[in-house]
Amino acid sequence: MYSTLEQKYHRLETQLTGGAIALGGIFCSGTLWYWLVEKWPFLDAAYMTVFTLATVGYGEIHPLGKRGRMFTICLILMGVIVIGYIVNRFTEALIQGYFQEGARIRQQRRLVDSLIGHYILCGFGRTGRQIALEFEAENIPFVVIDSAAQSVQSALTLGYTAVQGDATLDEILLNVGIDRALCIVAALPSDAENLYTVLSAKTLNPNVRAIARATTEEAVKKLQRGGADAVVSPYITGGKRMAAAALRPQVMDFVDGILTGTDRSFYMEEFLVNPNNCVYVGQTLRNAKLRSQSGALVLAIRRYDGNLIVGPTGETAILGGDMLICLGTAEQLRALNQILSPLDSQFPRPPKQSSGNW
Repeated sequence: MYSTLEQKYHRLETQLTGGAIALGGIFCSGTLWYWLVEKWPFLDAAYMTVFTLATVGYGEIHPLGKRGRMFTICLILMGVIVIGYIVNRFTEALIQGYFQEGARIRQQRRLVDSLIGHYILCGFGRTGRQIALEFEAENIPFVVIDSAAQSVQSALTLGYTAVQGDATLDEILLNVGIDRALCIVAALPSDAENLYTVLSAKTLNPNVRAIARATTEEAVKKLQRGGADAVVSPYITGGKRMAAAALRPQVMDFVDGILTGTDRSFYMEEFLVNPNNCVYVGQTLRNAKLRSQSGALVLAIRRYDGNLIVGPTGETAILGGDMLICLGTAEQLRALNQILSPLDSQFPRPPKQSSGNW
């Protein structure tokens, strides 16, 4: 099923449907008995069955023999049992809010089904929460998967789209649109779970970008062999950043300011140059005049073959398939996007102006 919450909702829905079918079957049985066995008119048979099941206390429409009265007693007992069961289930649904939960689940499913090019965040622990904050700040459409009901409820409270389930299972990943997703982030507490998640995601969608969390250097190697495009170890990365903050504090403040946070004024973005329809393919940076036209600075160029050019000069050529890594304000990056347009990249993303839901 889609989630544990949805399982409960569907179980109750099935019980109510089963009760309604049983009540309908009893009504048909009673009507057919009075009509075919007792030889009453059909309308009288149906009327007798209704007020018998409703136990309103009306008398017999036509005289009944012992056989007919024994059947009527059985009809009353079966009707009381089934109606009592339906009322019990319906009352439980009202008290526990299953109808509201069902409406919310259907709304969530419609939202997830409509997502294209979204991000999937697996795990909503301390690492996952920080990732979700960054996604929200960047106005990224994403969905959270976590097996713990409490974590899912926390994500829903914060306004995120969340699904309860095991992210290592293909069924759960398909339910959140892994075949249409742009990126999956495996931030589960276990290295094994993250490895299974990456393997499943890459099997279902070989083009999805997979980012994984690892706790050990051995896990980093295994996740890379498992198909992860990038592996981050919080302990290793955290140690390096702490050392850099101690040795080069101003550099770290600058880098943190442009990479994270919601109040930053400068952003770093990447732009993929389409080799088929970008007019600047083959031109040098000097001739393209990207800096003078937009104000954005080209910090580096990642060539199609993977070669990285840091600090390109004016004589550096723009080639098809290049990834331009640029620095600038939101307005400058949007202007650069228009200059290089049409591009295959969806960037730059506009900064989030409010704390509302995406």
